[in-house]
Amino acid sequence: MPPGKYGMQEEWEKEDQQITMDFLLPTGIFLKFPVSRNDTIKSIKKMVWKNARSEALYSALDDPDGYVFTCINQTAEREELEEESRRLSDVRPFMCVLKLVAREGDRVEKLTNTQISQLIGKGLHEFEAQKNHEVNEFRTKMRTFCEEKAQERESLPWQQWMEFSFPCELEPCCAPPESSSVKPKNSKKIFIQIKFESCQESFMLQQDPQDLPVALMKSALKKKATVFRSVRQEPEDYTLQVNGRWEFIYGKHPLCQFKYIFSCLRNGQNPHLTMIHHSTIVKYQEEQSKVCSQVSKSGSLSRPPPLPLKKNTSSLWSINEPFYIHLLQGSRVNADEGMKLVVQAGLFHGSELLCKVVTTSEVTVCSEPLWDQKLEFDINVADLPRMSRLCFALYAVIEKAKKPRGTKKKNKKADCPIAWVNTMVFDYKDQLKTGEFLLSTWPSVPDDKSDLLNPMGTVEKNPNIDSAAGLLIRFPNIRPHPLYYPPLDKVLTPPKYILNPPMVSLLRHWPDLPAISALELLDYSFPDPAVRSFTIRCLKKLSDDELLQYLIQLVQVLKYESYLDCDLTTFLLERALSNRRIGHFLFWHLRSEIHVASVSLRFGLILEAYCRGDIHHIKLLTKQNEALGKMKALSDIVKSGSQKMTVDDLKLCIRQESYLDALSDLYSPLNPSIFLADICVEKCRFMDSKMKPLWLMYLNPSLQGDMMGIIFKNGDDLRQDMLTLQMIQLMENLWKTEGLDLRMIPYGCLSTGNKMGLIEVVKNSDTIANIQRNSSNSAATAAFNKDALLNWLKSKNPEDKLEQAIEEFTLSCAGYCVATYVLGIGDRHNDNIMIRETGQLFHIDFGHFLGNFKRKLGINRERVPFILTYDFVHVIQQGRTNNSEKFERYRDVILYNFKTYPDR
Repeated sequence: MPPGKYGMQEEWEKEDQQITMDFLLPTGIFLKFPVSRNDTIKSIKKMVWKNARSEALYSALDDPDGYVFTCINQTAEREELEEESRRLSDVRPFMCVLKLVAREGDRVEKLTNTQISQLIGKGLHEFEAQKNHEVNEFRTKMRTFCEEKAQERESLPWQQWMEFSFPCELEPCCAPPESSSVKPKNSKKIFIQIKFESCQESFMLQQDPQDLPVALMKSALKKKATVFRSVRQEPEDYTLQVNGRWEFIYGKHPLCQFKYIFSCLRNGQNPHLTMIHHSTIVKYQEEQSKVCSQVSKSGSLSRPPPLPLKKNTSSLWSINEPFYIHLLQGSRVNADEGMKLVVQAGLFHGSELLCKVVTTSEVTVCSEPLWDQKLEFDINVADLPRMSRLCFALYAVIEKAKKPRGTKKKNKKADCPIAWVNTMVFDYKDQLKTGEFLLSTWPSVPDDKSDLLNPMGTVEKNPNIDSAAGLLIRFPNIRPHPLYYPPLDKVLTPPKYILNPPMVSLLRHWPDLPAISALELLDYSFPDPAVRSFTIRCLKKLSDDELLQYLIQLVQVLKYESYLDCDLTTFLLERALSNRRIGHFLFWHLRSEIHVASVSLRFGLILEAYCRGDIHHIKLLTKQNEALGKMKALSDIVKSGSQKMTVDDLKLCIRQESYLDALSDLYSPLNPSIFLADICVEKCRFMDSKMKPLWLMYLNPSLQGDMMGIIFKNGDDLRQDMLTLQMIQLMENLWKTEGLDLRMIPYGCLSTGNKMGLIEVVKNSDTIANIQRNSSNSAATAAFNKDALLNWLKSKNPEDKLEQAIEEFTLSCAGYCVATYVLGIGDRHNDNIMIRETGQLFHIDFGHFLGNFKRKLGINRERVPFILTYDFVHVIQQGRTNNSEKFERYRDVILYNFKTYPDR
């Protein structure tokens, strides 16, 4: 029998490719027959049973549900294919062999574990393979915590369940836009179109934008009773849904504060809403609860009782002996011959060096250098802070070239950093570490010679233990029994490097700080547990919308935590399991960095805990993850094709069944309220830039022909763009609270993985460069045509709307001038400044910000603090050079914006 094929990656991308597979049955029978790469595992299992009927020992087989396929996956691991709805092309076994084995254990639990592993991009078996007590205890504690949160949601009334599943999307202020074409003349009311579910007819109602949603529903029910002569119903039994979205209007907020209605008023559109009866919501709630109940009953873990503390323990604060460790040897050290190896060690509390750095003796370069040296620090054990961390730096010493004869100075030595690693002095149970530890190091940056030690770095070991250099150290057994760090309230004389008990007590009663100020206390420079607990207490006062504004920073701060179980992790999980929108973005912020080795373990554990707390969300996120996988496959095909690929070739790929299924019927990762129903293949294309981004368009039947677009980028790190757009959004919210709407467009941007992510398509917009080129017969002189922008706006806006379009341009231009100046955004040109047909100007591609400007031959290419070109001024002045009033108003808006910003 010939061996099965391997190295099958290219086979899975071929169209209509029949693949011959080998099947090993538990009865010892071998089957071989072709299957389609688009077949699901479930359909393949049916084919196996059909073919097995004509083979021996068929009667020895049980029901098909009692068996599961296993294969070797692309990471050379054995995988059980519990998720039988997956296609063979998505499984991508390393060889064309599937083995059928009897299903063991709890099927629901194993299926959930498989789904979580595939979703977070990290197998749960990797956590078990750690054999780490801290990891195991954290998983058990967080699973119990998250499953309890899930059980609490099951008993919620439908109104409160709505707040979790479909939280309101609100503007920071409740004032409607000043000008709106959807208002009746001489009236403060607005037109709103409303229909009832399962009913095609709709009503146009007039409503005050300051009214609550219940008032609008009351008017709609009254209108329905009048038209259809039906029985009057109570508005409390209904809720309002935005047509074509999973976005709802409810609660004690005025209508104009909801983002959808505010956007409609700003753009001169009538809001379209649907009245949904609470029975529909309850039915949806019961479906989710049913799925969660099955999983919780199947795989719930009873938390084991905590291990009793050993009787013979003592406080380390009574030990006035110097702290020391033994550095035994290194391993897998790679350095040039002729060098000497040295290890430097330092004790840090945050960014503060606790005592003088200790350096080992020099040893000759070899793969396993031997030191066997005691490193004693100038600090007593009693004075060690609870969050002390031990930082090591491995470097090579190089002798510089000899000096000419006659010079008295000795030859200087240069340090060549090789690696660094950090570890905590105390473990997660407050116990002083003892015994031997093999620390897998992280490679140092060769050019960074300022500080060999890296106290800001992670305390996690490098998981690449087969290739990373290692340091074997031994913590001494200072006493024959464990030494614990005692609670502060039980000590009268605390050590000098920590907060004393009166200070901790004062901190507990200290007034809460504003969120922005409290965020600074989560920096690695403030590791004290009391300070970090106080910070989380301040952050608990944040509303859900405010928390979403700072979620990017909070996820990054997780990297500075010293232990898995911390207040910040619990806080984020608790809020994510109380608001699915927060959970959605928390998931993707963590998932996008799961490939980073230093945080892979921590982020993977948090992702697992979140998935256990919201089982139903796994299905929605998995669909998004599958779509992103197909987008990446398409992008790779476009970029790596041996021949130049055309747009028609791309469309041909998308039309394949496996791609159409994966790319349709999903909630947008950019905004989970938006449902991407049918991908419009004819409108899809790839862009001409270096990374060939995919331009994908979707048609939602509920939106009456309105299309939505997303851009998939593969090869660019979008995290900097995310941060810049977040800052612009914060500035816009600040100005809105001051009563100034600058019509800015902080479009959606989300990093979803290693150098890949999504960007929202802003409809009806074009770059300044394209507008200028299309208005001129000569590309060389296109940029000098000052009338191009104004003429383009005139062509897109009738006479009665042109003035409003120029107003939109003026306000948005003022907003972005201030934003780009304050944030130090550089590399601005007419290819990354765009304008909508309504007049709104906005910036894209933020590759240079915070003053990181482009230079050429040492010359700064940025000549001006912000972009205000002559053709922009021409639009602001409505094409009249003597129209100084308009420009004066523009200048006043900029000054007001700039004065408002520093106050916050």
